[in-house]
Amino acid sequence: MTGAAAPSGPVAATYLDGVSAARQAVTIEPSGDLRRLAITLADGSVIHWPFDRLREITGGADAKRLTLALSAAEEDETGRDAARLVVTDPAAVAWFRQKVTTLDTRDLRAGTGRRVALWLGGAAAAVALMLFVILPAMADYMAAHLPVEAETALGATVMKQVEAMVGDGSGRDLVCRNPQGLAALTRLQDRLAAGAGVGQPITLSVFDSEMVNAFAAPGGQVVIFRGLLDEATSADEVAGVLAHEIGHVAARDPTRIALRSAGSAGILALILGDVSGGTTVALAGEYLMRNSYTRDAEAAADGFGLGLLASTGISSAGMADFFEKIAKDTDSMPEMMSSHPLSLARAQAARSHAAGQGPTEPALTDADWQALKAICN
Repeated sequence: MTGAAAPSGPVAATYLDGVSAARQAVTIEPSGDLRRLAITLADGSVIHWPFDRLREITGGADAKRLTLALSAAEEDETGRDAARLVVTDPAAVAWFRQKVTTLDTRDLRAGTGRRVALWLGGAAAAVALMLFVILPAMADYMAAHLPVEAETALGATVMKQVEAMVGDGSGRDLVCRNPQGLAALTRLQDRLAAGAGVGQPITLSVFDSEMVNAFAAPGGQVVIFRGLLDEATSADEVAGVLAHEIGHVAARDPTRIALRSAGSAGILALILGDVSGGTTVALAGEYLMRNSYTRDAEAAADGFGLGLLASTGISSAGMADFFEKIAKDTDSMPEMMSSHPLSLARAQAARSHAAGQGPTEPALTDADWQALKAICN
């Protein structure tokens, strides 16, 4: 060995080849270039281990004994245990620990990276299967079988979260409660609910927000934002939007999407470490406000809404007017039903439906319409 504390000449050690259980008496010493450890076997053959690939596998637990192995990069690719070298000479043990700085380096075994990659890929596939196949199926089943009381409770929770998301942080009540406006809204609610036949009460509310939007929540809740009332020019336009949202209630789309988003958020929260539950409800509220339904669900809600307007004697021309307005003014109203496939084609379908309707009456009287527009005053 070299160095001030190194013993002179070869040092005795014990070698295990990693194939058999036999222990061989060997001698060790630095090679001529001082970069490798020369191990002379009993038969006179010599093998070399680079110093920078020497690793201590005993973790320094025994100060008088040093067990060395090659780094993972040098191990047998078949997965067999690597060879081991046991050094008990005190001077040699001290020299190794002083001079070979890589002894405590931890390496990945050969093939570990590939195994980790396979494991991560399998885990990602399992999460994807849960998020995009199992959870949607479970949500659809639960939405169809959830008791009305449980759905109402879910809707109340989502509505509170939406109020918190839309509010300005002051804690003020967002629900508009002008008495004359509430009376007009109740009359419109009763008229639409009577023709809806959805099997659960329909409750309309107006939130004091400039967003040009409306959405349905679980439990028969339908919300209009003040910005939509400000944008609309007639009660028939508002009735058309509400009839569409009631179509989602009839299909239990809000319950389905709330369960899906809550379930997805729950899994992601566990993965990401957020177990507070806040993410779950927040995502459900956000999805509903963004009206993130499929195109099939949107088409079904359109069809239901047109039928509801016909059964209540309200002209679907108002729905056509509003859809045309949205199609023309998309840039000025980015919040409005961002995921809806709004287009002139939908407006034209409502216009064609209006042409085939019989006698109709306005959704509200002029006085009620003005009262509804002022409901947040």
